[in-house]
Amino acid sequence: MGSAARGGDGSGGGVGGVLSGIAVALGLVLFLAGFGWAALVYRPYAVPTASMTPTIDAGDRVLAQRVDGADVRRGDVVVFRDKSWVTNADVVKRVVAVGGDKVACCTDGKLTVNGKRIEEPYLPKGAQAEIQGFPTVVVPEGRLFLLGDERQGSLDSTAHLTDAAGGTVARSAVSARVDSVIWPMKGMIARPTGFEALGELSRPGPLRLIELMIAGGAVLVLAGGAYGPIAARLGRSRTRTGAEAVGAA
Repeated sequence: MGSAARGGDGSGGGVGGVLSGIAVALGLVLFLAGFGWAALVYRPYAVPTASMTPTIDAGDRVLAQRVDGADVRRGDVVVFRDKSWVTNADVVKRVVAVGGDKVACCTDGKLTVNGKRIEEPYLPKGAQAEIQGFPTVVVPEGRLFLLGDERQGSLDSTAHLTDAAGGTVARSAVSARVDSVIWPMKGMIARPTGFEALGELSRPGPLRLIELMIAGGAVLVLAGGAYGPIAARLGRSRTRTGAEAVGAA
């Protein structure tokens, strides 16, 4: 009997209880740090139009990493604000050309940048044959040429070719780069590999690591919190079995 008492009351004390407490504490740190990091690095946006379909549909909610416009590269889906496009509203489009590039449409139904035909698997099925042509545009330094993935319905750079800036947008107008569609849960946006031959692509943001931190933290909190009740139940079961054995003797 005394031995059973010294073994603990099954409530999660001893080494198991200490490890349980450490797991809960570590889990909380990871969980809260993940959300804190996300709040610092990312901004949520609701996209009201279908101009980026099928990558982003009307009504989708996205997470966009805060970036400096100087870090934007070809193929990025970016959030920007330009009063000559829309007054006091954020716009989401894909960067297809940067300063110094020559962009035109179309060669065999495909966009060309610096004379190279760009493979764009993110476009709606059959869209290559439907892209409206536009003359060659030389993008001024420090500016970007942007298109919607739904080329027929997008009010993008092609709709502003007669503007003073030739449809281009200043890099400084960009505030964020879209990493993921979070509602509905479509996941990370595919890398625009068709632009690789023209230069380095942007590196993905830390969203996957943040997700792992939050998920791992939640698992540790749940596992650590569950240890006490489970240990207590097992302890009561062992005590009852021991008492029955003594009674039978």
